[in-house]
Amino acid sequence: MEDGSEYAGSAFGARQCADGSGEGILRLGRVLEIVFNTSMAGYQEILSDPSYTDQAIIMTYPLIGNYGMAEGDYETLVPTAGAMIVRDYHDTPSNFRSTRTLAEVMEQFGIPGVSGVDTRMLTRWVRDHGSCRVLITDDPALPAKDAAEQMRRLSLPKDAVSRVSCREEKLFLPGTIQDPAGTDPAGESVLRGLGRGEVIDSLHAATDMAQRPLVAAIDCGMKRNIVRSFLARGVSVAVLPWNVTAEEIRALRPDGVFLSNGPGDPQDVPETVQTVREIMGDVPLFGICLGHQIIALAAGARTYKLKFGHRGGNHPVRELATGRIEITSQNHSYAVDRASLAGTGLEVTHVNLLDDTVEGLACPDRQVFSVQYHPESAPGPQDSGYLFDRFVHMIAGS
Repeated sequence: MEDGSEYAGSAFGARQCADGSGEGILRLGRVLEIVFNTSMAGYQEILSDPSYTDQAIIMTYPLIGNYGMAEGDYETLVPTAGAMIVRDYHDTPSNFRSTRTLAEVMEQFGIPGVSGVDTRMLTRWVRDHGSCRVLITDDPALPAKDAAEQMRRLSLPKDAVSRVSCREEKLFLPGTIQDPAGTDPAGESVLRGLGRGEVIDSLHAATDMAQRPLVAAIDCGMKRNIVRSFLARGVSVAVLPWNVTAEEIRALRPDGVFLSNGPGDPQDVPETVQTVREIMGDVPLFGICLGHQIIALAAGARTYKLKFGHRGGNHPVRELATGRIEITSQNHSYAVDRASLAGTGLEVTHVNLLDDTVEGLACPDRQVFSVQYHPESAPGPQDSGYLFDRFVHMIAGS
């Protein structure tokens, strides 16, 4: 850890931490931000959530790996989590859907794991001191004090969104998912152009395609279950790279625009913030997690980093208009500064009952709303799935 404390355990997953690049300590191991997740299930979805890029994840639930990895449960096909730290790793899954072990998947994608660690003590450290940089290494001769000193001089990468976003536009059509467990839609196809008519022609779409709502989704590290959630409601989804321009979005003529979750600091993607600023008010706009923060920045508000973030499947949130309490799934390090919302046109719609942070925003006049948590969580609470319905109704009425 940055303070020089050490935690020893046994390796699983990718055994070779060093990437052979960089200088000094980067040759000896992997420097990451350490965070913790309190979910009791869902380690596959957590490992494959792009929002965990460059982060070492402490799993507070002690037994990890016992149900293996199922092909239909990945949130991205190329996991980019930094590392996983667990108390007890189990390498003999008992699950008829499992096709591989957690360690096999981690080894394939270069993700190291450490088991046998006192995760309760480590989690308390993070709660007391806050998220920080951590070095995962298999070099027993490396002095901890020297490692900590070098880590303090390093900066974590700020290009995580560009690394996890899609490289080319894709279109997903309703009614093409063959496996309800979540295999890739059979109708996935690369767009030939951004014009909606060209999309229809190039895909030989069904005759009712033009009548289906089309959402342009800006991919900052989007989870696959977000696409599934839209498809289940009869909405077509055009997934666009993080740096798509407002002009390119307008050329697609979408019925609504969606901003996805993603890793890192929202201030690291000024291109996306500018795009949202330019399209805000043109069409209905819905953001989740990082997308929620980007909407706030685009409107002129500020964001700040939380001490240790919110990660888990049991965070209570109150909807202010109704008083309704939702149990939510969360995964974020940053939050919107409530005091900075004055004059932006955005109003607070949801608050976190644990620390009173902003969990939802809306600007009804411009058909904009967003939430900090994850209504698409899988596995996880389903309390907030109505938000997708709300966005679909907003599109239908626009």
